[in-house]
Amino acid sequence: MPTGVDVVAVAAHPDDLEITCGGTLALLVRQGYRVAMIDLTNGEPTPRGSPEIRAAEAEAARQVLGVPWRICVGLSNRLLMDSPENRFALATWFRRLRPQIVLAMAGRTPAASPDHYQAQLLIEAARFYSQLTKWDDRFANTPPYRVPHLVYAPVPADAEIRHWHTTFIVDISDTFEQKLQAVRCYRSQFDEARWERLRHFLSSYNGYLGSRCGFRYGELFALPQPMGTGNFVQTVLGGQPASQAGITSTAATHPLTPPDTLPHS
Repeated sequence: MPTGVDVVAVAAHPDDLEITCGGTLALLVRQGYRVAMIDLTNGEPTPRGSPEIRAAEAEAARQVLGVPWRICVGLSNRLLMDSPENRFALATWFRRLRPQIVLAMAGRTPAASPDHYQAQLLIEAARFYSQLTKWDDRFANTPPYRVPHLVYAPVPADAEIRHWHTTFIVDISDTFEQKLQAVRCYRSQFDEARWERLRHFLSSYNGYLGSRCGFRYGELFALPQPMGTGNFVQTVLGGQPASQAGITSTAATHPLTPPDTLPHS
């Protein structure tokens, strides 16, 4: 089992992470980061699936994304709750993997599954539980570990309008097709008609997000607190020298807007 991973992404069911942030997970792997995926449940029962089918689909999707490790905690689909015992189970994995970042699918989806919001609450609580002392027997005798960072991957169809402290969009232009291939592995969940609707939605939604930052496709992320910086210019420009970002001593373009999309007056 790996320890000291960079990013652990967590969601309720197989296919949740692929749909929400699959392009970013594939990009992180390409960039050399150690990435693990955690499914809280196996996603079953569903009308056309089975535990064996879903496990095979999840493994196929993992291979498409190139993520080295995928774990199923084995909690109950449809009955998933932010309960003490479930917190212990997930926190034990945080203690084992010791990630720098926990990436949590976030949002309320009452028309889809209440599991998604319960998963968000569970991930938040398990991150806190992971650091608790004098309770090692509840965490399979694993040593306490404080996860430094929590990042949210907001669901596209949240039932609430959320005002996050900080949001940012990751450029997944080079991994968007890889994301679609990973989602397509879940044929038990998406027949041809449902797949075409989902493919169109992802192309439109990720295309919209990307276009806001000058990318072809993007994925949205949020932080539970403001992002601090000691360097205003590097934070805004993404580390580029000012001259490369179009900034001179006498004029400036908006650093967050691609030059060819600036309004003309």
